[in-house]
Amino acid sequence: MPSNNGYQPLTSNGQYYPPPSSSANSSLRPISLDEACADGSPPPPLQLHDKVVWISDTGPEYGVVKWLGKLPDVGSEWMAGVSFVNPVGSGTGLYNEYKLFETEMNHASLVPIVGLMKATDYLGSTARIDESFPPQKPIRRSKQKSLDTYKFYTDNKESPSSSSPPKLSTSAPSKPASPDSSRRSSSLFGSIDCPSVLGDVAPLGTQEDLTQLCGKNRGIQGHHNSCYLDATLFAMFSSTTVFESLLYRPKRADDIPEYNEVQRILKEEIVNPLRANYYVRADRVMHLRQLLERISSMRGLTSEEKDPEEFLNLLLNQILKTDPYLKLSSGLTSSLYQLFVEKDETLQLPNVQQLFDQSFLASDIKLREIPPCLIIQMPRFGAQFKMYPRIMPSLYLDITNVLENSPRQCIVCGELAEFECKECFGKFGEGLESIAFCAVCSEKSHGHKKRSKHKITKLAVPAEFAMLKNHTNIPRVTMELFAVLCIETSHYVSFVKCGSGPDSPWCFFDSMADRKGEQNGYNIPEVVAFPDLKWWLSEDGYNFLLNNKDDKMIPELPRRLLSDAYICFYSSEVLRYR
Repeated sequence: MPSNNGYQPLTSNGQYYPPPSSSANSSLRPISLDEACADGSPPPPLQLHDKVVWISDTGPEYGVVKWLGKLPDVGSEWMAGVSFVNPVGSGTGLYNEYKLFETEMNHASLVPIVGLMKATDYLGSTARIDESFPPQKPIRRSKQKSLDTYKFYTDNKESPSSSSPPKLSTSAPSKPASPDSSRRSSSLFGSIDCPSVLGDVAPLGTQEDLTQLCGKNRGIQGHHNSCYLDATLFAMFSSTTVFESLLYRPKRADDIPEYNEVQRILKEEIVNPLRANYYVRADRVMHLRQLLERISSMRGLTSEEKDPEEFLNLLLNQILKTDPYLKLSSGLTSSLYQLFVEKDETLQLPNVQQLFDQSFLASDIKLREIPPCLIIQMPRFGAQFKMYPRIMPSLYLDITNVLENSPRQCIVCGELAEFECKECFGKFGEGLESIAFCAVCSEKSHGHKKRSKHKITKLAVPAEFAMLKNHTNIPRVTMELFAVLCIETSHYVSFVKCGSGPDSPWCFFDSMADRKGEQNGYNIPEVVAFPDLKWWLSEDGYNFLLNNKDDKMIPELPRRLLSDAYICFYSSEVLRYR
């Protein structure tokens, strides 16, 4: 047996450990296969001494599993210590001063088992695999014909060579697969093919599109707590062009080096397949998750539960650096808006418009311009705290009264408003409309002793509109709801409008609606038509809900929409293609 460099001998289950006197950090001690399964957890789908294949940019690399377990500083997924035939690893099986297995220098690598294929799966069950496996050095493939599966890199700031997997488990995707090779992908995610789709694919927007989209194995397949990301991507890209600029903006000098690769994966491996073939396999999304984890400071993107706003802030602000959607009068900018309100006990069933108005009233800020997209977080915190048991997403959101320097109507006479009084909120009408007055009506209403001490603010009215106020109508600015993310017991789903017209149909998406197999199985995503959504958000639906407060009286889809709403997405026709 080769020297163990002072470590204990290899144990019966294939593990090396340092002696008690070792200086190795115990908090980073690898968890062996036996230890990980001691609590009754099912074992991984690979076994020690299994012959496996890992796909690099230049073709398949063959190896043998020498260690199985978990690494505390990597995550909760199963890892495999592989001895590769070719020198494509790094080291001889040493990890944080712990010797896990022995092999030749630069032939060892620690790889998530999700990135490995059994040799029998790759070569076919009839292929002869013996101790000399593989019998000769594999033929190198060109990058254009490389298999489309995981390529693993070391976790450092410099880009390693494309042929070297690392001893840790961050990753980046390989080049797009050819149609023939992508049908040979691992069976870890089922047998449905998911080839990359090049070019431009329009979003879904017709009843026919929705008919094709609905059903099992539709949408984005979930994997390893990915529902937060699956539901968000489906809402952002399946049926709208609001976020299209993320797919097409050319790289700038201040962008990260991996900008083009993130954009390519997002467009060609996720968005285009979703729109063209109505299905995205989980390994495609894992490509994006692994790359984002490698190039950002956010850990756990490949295995842990996250919130959609964490992903949105990472993708929009840090990675793709899109122009902020919200520009506030305070000078701040943002891509999301969190509703902060005090609970109003008189509101039995609030809608988003009411909460939106209350939040802007309390914050004393306005929008400097019409946003192309308004992403609103409900007044709740995760799965536990909900300010209201039900919230009705408003199909249209009127933002006229939160726009800076925008003409407004007097709440009393309907003429051009010149003043605003926040203390009059709700006195002469509803919402933020109730605080705007023309000069005459402001003087009359505040001549009353009850309102004589109110603080009145003069509004800025565009000069060009003031000249034409007697010859034109005062416009209203509204935004249209196109998606709602919902959360129930840490699981995210989405309701999405299939199209941009007022009569466009709605659907419900769940990336983990069903499952095939147990621990080592895979999730089955599903899209379901929801033709009654607009009724539930109408006045008739509102009255029904007021009279039926028992959730058992409400069907599942409207119950989840109303009780679990977490983020509402609104779009504006103005500046949509900014």
